Amino acid sequence: MAVLWLDEISAGDLEKVGGKGASLGELTGAGLPVPPGFVVTAGTYRSFIEDAEIDEELFEAVDVDVDDSSALADAADRAQELILETPFPDDLREEIVASYREVGNGEAFVAVRSSATAEDLPDASFAGQQETFLNVTEEDLLDRVRECWASLFTQRAIYYRQEQGFDHSAVNIAVVVQQMVDAEKSGVMFTSHPSTGDPTMIIEAAWGLGEAVVSGAVSPDNYVIDREDRSMNVTIAEKKVKHEKDEATGQTVEREVPEDKRTQRVVSDAEIDDLMDLGERVEDHYGEPQDVEWAIVDGEVYMLQSRPITTIDEGSSDAADAEGVDPTKGVTDGSGSVQAADAGSADTANASGSGSSSGEVIVDGLGSSPGTVSGPAKIVTKLDDLAKVGEGDIIVTEMTMPDMVPAMKRASGIITDEGGMTSHAAIVSRELGVPAIVGTTNATTVLEDGQVVTLDGDKGSVLEGAAVEPDEETEPVEEVRPQSPVKPMTATEVKVNVSIPEAAERAAATGADGVGLLRTEHMILSLNQTPEKFIDENGTDAYTKELVDGIRGVADEFYPRPVRVRTLDAPTDEFRQLEGGEDEPAEHNPMLGYRGIRRSLDRTDVFAHELEAFRRLYEMGYDNVEIMLPLVNDAEDVYRAKECMKEAGIDPEKRKWGAMIETPAAALSVEELAEAGIDFASFGTNDLTQYTLAVDRNNEHVADRFDELHPAVLRLIGDVIETCREHGVDTSICGQAGSKPEMVQFLANEGITSISANIDAVRDVQHEVKRVEQKLLLDSVR
Repeated sequence: MAVLWLDEISAGDLEKVGGKGASLGELTGAGLPVPPGFVVTAGTYRSFIEDAEIDEELFEAVDVDVDDSSALADAADRAQELILETPFPDDLREEIVASYREVGNGEAFVAVRSSATAEDLPDASFAGQQETFLNVTEEDLLDRVRECWASLFTQRAIYYRQEQGFDHSAVNIAVVVQQMVDAEKSGVMFTSHPSTGDPTMIIEAAWGLGEAVVSGAVSPDNYVIDREDRSMNVTIAEKKVKHEKDEATGQTVEREVPEDKRTQRVVSDAEIDDLMDLGERVEDHYGEPQDVEWAIVDGEVYMLQSRPITTIDEGSSDAADAEGVDPTKGVTDGSGSVQAADAGSADTANASGSGSSSGEVIVDGLGSSPGTVSGPAKIVTKLDDLAKVGEGDIIVTEMTMPDMVPAMKRASGIITDEGGMTSHAAIVSRELGVPAIVGTTNATTVLEDGQVVTLDGDKGSVLEGAAVEPDEETEPVEEVRPQSPVKPMTATEVKVNVSIPEAAERAAATGADGVGLLRTEHMILSLNQTPEKFIDENGTDAYTKELVDGIRGVADEFYPRPVRVRTLDAPTDEFRQLEGGEDEPAEHNPMLGYRGIRRSLDRTDVFAHELEAFRRLYEMGYDNVEIMLPLVNDAEDVYRAKECMKEAGIDPEKRKWGAMIETPAAALSVEELAEAGIDFASFGTNDLTQYTLAVDRNNEHVADRFDELHPAVLRLIGDVIETCREHGVDTSICGQAGSKPEMVQFLANEGITSISANIDAVRDVQHEVKRVEQKLLLDSVR
């Protein structure tokens, strides 16, 4: 069949219907308010190009150097031409039209949206890659479906896949056809903070169709809500335009918002409550924070799309400066009433005290991607202007378009007139690790081409001149900084946590002493199949190669600095979402269940393939790779894992390996672990704190009692460090607490061997460690 209906689709159909289609089917099945529709399957696209015999020419056309702008443009043109000029087979035409006529009795306007099989997936999301068409009727339906297929080969899509290592021929595309919601108001909702993961919902809203919000055509209202007490910070933007359906033509048009509604609040407190209730339901359903598109018609809320948030910095806990809105702009008293709301006002920014340096605030908006960087502003009013954007420049534009991605990667920062925290510009900037400010309203007119400015992506301020010293810069992308700061030398090593191999270049540029935590589960979960399912369909060698390639990319960037790789530690609820996950046990609390070393020792057949990856890496000369065992409880776990290593051809006496200290049992048994032969013990403070204090930090009723600095937690850590020092075992920390100044001070004083921090916190930790060590040195000689 060429078509599947949303109510017969689940997450397990991802390969058939793509990320967007699977999400909508899953939401429909969960009873959430999703407009009806169907999906033209990814297999239909594949049959279309293969039956027309254009597939080989198509993939050859896009096999180009994506950094060559001219070659990339020619490749995109040729690939799209091949698809758009190929006629529809009659049987396919009839099936799609017949399905359309069942939606709204054949009189409905529909939205036609692409749903690629590598889109909206964990760690691989890239908002707005392919096309979306609104208010489509039967007359244009088939052309729009074909245009969605062709959009798989736009310049930005080709570029992204090449950068992410996706094989063009392995990516298919489905098309969602869904009844249009003629929205009176709409927007986007992050169920948790998109940078920090804090329990803070961010809702952005504007009049009319949501396309105006996600495309950045309008600066939306911004509502930042505490999920515990539902108190709000509100910024009311001036919403000059809206997108809506033209009743005469049925086309989506942009119209001016009436004067009296431009600064009027879009959603009421009651509607905020309804949105939050739905947001919490969808987050509970998926078990992870979501980015949700929504619309309201006649008081009814509809969910149009939901995707995982891929930009959360897992180690970050200091969110005070990253709320996405200056607290002086639209602060409420907790009741939701707005006290001040002039988004984009330079006067407001000056009142906020956002610039601690001597530079004058000349433009401000919403800090949408964290980091601080100085550089020359390059005003971009049309795509041809992108050629003048060089390494270290700051792009200033009305709103970013997806075709700007190659230039955005070269740039050190992004500033836009329009858009909000959830616009494509904001999302893409965060994924690229480029500091950004959106919704300034006037940056393109206030700033001059070539003017040197400082962009503070945390506070949302643009300051005149190069207002930060090099060692104060916190720009995430080191490669585009004009001058790299001098890394402070410390006796305590400062390492970096790496979640995905793609972040290795950024991580290495921090000057860290190595990688204290590289997670393997992200490499495996990105396969969208459980290990067992992937091995069954692709073979053991393919599974091992995925791990070798992922680890090798990081080991290359850091060589000869050590890279500490944690073996598989995904809980069962994450595996259940993958193909093959139906066989996973249903656990009431997966964090206390079948995960970490206990799973590896139970499934030694799968664990052996992980260890084979390490053996191959050692054979290839990567002697900087270290093995770290998660959720160890006692020496028995270590001895059994050690035997598995020997069986895999790894000599534990010649390679460096160790255990994570995440349970009180491991902390109290560390002497036995040392005697079992570990070379290092690494604190996972997230779990160690949970298990020591019996506090589930994701449980809103007790989350305020989660405290890594609790005396009991610190005593366990201190005792472990002392015991390990006596036995010649290194100690380290890779949990989020390692980025906190108070914890850094404690650990340095206790004599920990290394501290591993998040990418954006490495430099701060280096300076804090240096300060503590200097104080200890001074105290010893006084």
